[in-house]
Amino acid sequence: MKAVDVRAMTPDQRSDEIARLKKEQFNLRFQRATGQLENTARVRQVRRDIARLLTISAEARLGLVRARASKPKKAKAKKVDAEAEAAATGAQARPARKSAPAKRATESKKPAARTRSKAKAKAKE
Repeated sequence: MKAVDVRAMTPDQRSDEIARLKKEQFNLRFQRATGQLENTARVRQVRRDIARLLTISAEARLGLVRARASKPKKAKAKKVDAEAEAAATGAQARPARKSAPAKRATESKKPAARTRSKAKAKAKE
């Protein structure tokens, strides 16, 4: 169940749906306890649907209107070949960036405690 669908319901429909889901939740709890529950994900789904219905009912009672949660989609910019753009403007194309070489496992740094102890040992000699 989506929030858009819940907002489209009347308050009576919402309260009926909450009652129906609470009964289903009760039955699912007993099925789980007796080991008869096959779809365990349904417990979570029902719990969240109840919460969604209660939240939107409370918002409606308080007169709150929630804005759309998702961000508006941005238009995708067309990727233009750097060389073609450079040729059109008469400029030279930039060379591609070089990425840093990956470190090898053997090039790891030694712990600071070891290097200090070696320095102390050399100083004592």
